[in-house]
Amino acid sequence: MLKFFFGPGSCAMASHLALEEAGARYEAVKLDLTKGEQRKPEYLKINPKARVPALATERGVLTENPAILAFIAQTHPEKQLAPLDDAFAFGKLQAFNAYLCATVHVAHAHGRRGYRWADEQSSFDDMKRKVPETMAACFGLIEDDMLEGPWLMGQQFTVADCYLFTIESWLKSDGVDIARFPKVADHFMRMSARPSVQRVLPLHDR
Repeated sequence: MLKFFFGPGSCAMASHLALEEAGARYEAVKLDLTKGEQRKPEYLKINPKARVPALATERGVLTENPAILAFIAQTHPEKQLAPLDDAFAFGKLQAFNAYLCATVHVAHAHGRRGYRWADEQSSFDDMKRKVPETMAACFGLIEDDMLEGPWLMGQQFTVADCYLFTIESWLKSDGVDIARFPKVADHFMRMSARPSVQRVLPLHDR
């Protein structure tokens, strides 16, 4: 059985939702990130990065949402959570997930974890002020050029929708009004109604 490690309020919700959408057999292990449980020796043996998510499989541990999401889709092909039979379409899905991981999440993190990039309080303050602008720019691009609607890739729901919903849920705390982006707002409402979200969301409340 899979073992999934997550922390409330983190990006791990994306992979958690995908596991539910896939109907996967897994055990969920909650870490209290505010108490530093991700840095305890027993967890560092699982994921030396001291981050979530992590997915322990019979072949080893996978980390990073794009990798875990692809793994879930590929190991549950009957659920059609990715266009596995179309190399180009699957590449587009991977490109989107990589954008969320490498650009959008980083823009969000600048408002909370400035210590990763700087040492001075003035730098932290400057990064935090910039977050509403950078997150709005990211979602402007998603709205205009990436989100086909009603789901990310059109009519077919995919694991990328789980990831997008997770980061959409951060917009309010980042000072961005989701109503500025009608397609994104519609996507957020559609996702909010899914049974997987109803089951997982309470587990990710801080």
